[in-house]
Amino acid sequence: MTKHEATALDDTYDDTGEGSAVDQVVAQIRDLIDTDGLTVGDKLPTERELCERFAISRNTVREAMRMLKAYGIVDVRPKVGATIVDQRMNRALDIFSFNVAEISRQTFDDIQGFRELIETGTALAIFDAVTPEDLAELHGLNRQMVQARSVVEASEFDFQFHTKLISLTGNRSILDVYGIMKPVILRIMQRGKTRRIIEGETYLEHEGVLRALEASDHLAYRYLMRTHLRKGLATFPEPAAPPEDRT
Repeated sequence: MTKHEATALDDTYDDTGEGSAVDQVVAQIRDLIDTDGLTVGDKLPTERELCERFAISRNTVREAMRMLKAYGIVDVRPKVGATIVDQRMNRALDIFSFNVAEISRQTFDDIQGFRELIETGTALAIFDAVTPEDLAELHGLNRQMVQARSVVEASEFDFQFHTKLISLTGNRSILDVYGIMKPVILRIMQRGKTRRIIEGETYLEHEGVLRALEASDHLAYRYLMRTHLRKGLATFPEPAAPPEDRT
């Protein structure tokens, strides 16, 4: 190892138990953004200024910038430097999409189980907030789903139908989570679907949910939503039975 490589390694890692030097610089830069009141579009200090400010090497600053860029917090361009951005949701979405390229029975159970908790658990809030205008929009989305030219396009309206319902809770965090989960939810919505199924089963299940909402029937709403979300489970083969114990 050369002296230069050893210096870079020493700058990047430490043994204080507080994480790597890069991690510490990332935290310092985030503190700098907060304390200096920097917002989206503002520029960070130059590489040289950061080196002097934190008494660190350029190698460490560059590694820290790579991490902040990966987090969606800064954008680094030649001759421009580092500019603050807010692409954290996009980064999370990209990571989630990468990890769910294939839909397994377990993925279906996990995602639809989570959706069931949200979409039935928030029923009271939805019932309290819904207006005639909301119901008209929901019926419209259901009709657009049927009129879509493809299963892919129909799944977009299906997703909008469900996000419109949960938007009535007024909880932005839930909507953010659904935004991250959208790629896998769409894949689940498309699995085993044909236009015939969409125009029949899916449309009628949505209409049943809306009728329960219009009638203020909480129990029917929860039951119909739960049944609707679990419908796609039949498209997966039954899990293999565990081997018999011959002992």
